[in-house]
Amino acid sequence: MPGPLSNAHVVTKLPAQDLERARAFYRDKLGLEPIEERTGGLRYVCGQTEFHLFSSSGAPSGQSTQMGFEVEDLEATLADPRARGVTFERFDMSGFDARGDTIVAPDNYPSKGTGEVGTFFYDSEGNLTGIAQPVREARRKRCGWPYSRRPSRFVGRGGEHGKPIEREAVIPTLGNIRYPSAASRAI
Repeated sequence: MPGPLSNAHVVTKLPAQDLERARAFYRDKLGLEPIEERTGGLRYVCGQTEFHLFSSSGAPSGQSTQMGFEVEDLEATLADPRARGVTFERFDMSGFDARGDTIVAPDNYPSKGTGEVGTFFYDSEGNLTGIAQPVREARRKRCGWPYSRRPSRFVGRGGEHGKPIEREAVIPTLGNIRYPSAASRAI
């Protein structure tokens, strides 16, 4: 029996220690402008969904995806944020096929298709955000399914003098997806 929330409009809320810095990131890096502004927050609408940035003295953990954009054409969508300087993180996750900074999620992952192809980035406030495309049956073969299984690891920049760093990711979320700990991700 459905409950009263089954027809509710769901809104993502993301913390921002510096709201103006966050506004600049979402404007300059993602091309998004708030449709509403208040002293303690910004409201953005994307399609039929929305997210809010709110002033907070707390920091996000960055250990799991806090928001995700679902798109129809991942490669075409990523061209704009890449051109604007967004750095996509590389995650090698057990049970997922990694292709550069994108992953192929198997069909046991919640999706509108038979899996997903996606990538992740951190916003200016440390919120981990994903951009993904549902995998339709015709795309499965182009994505190299069946996927390979690999141990989890994180590769990023931020070591001494910006050298690449690599650390094990040991935070399990959403089944067997693993994310780097806040201490191991590049800042």
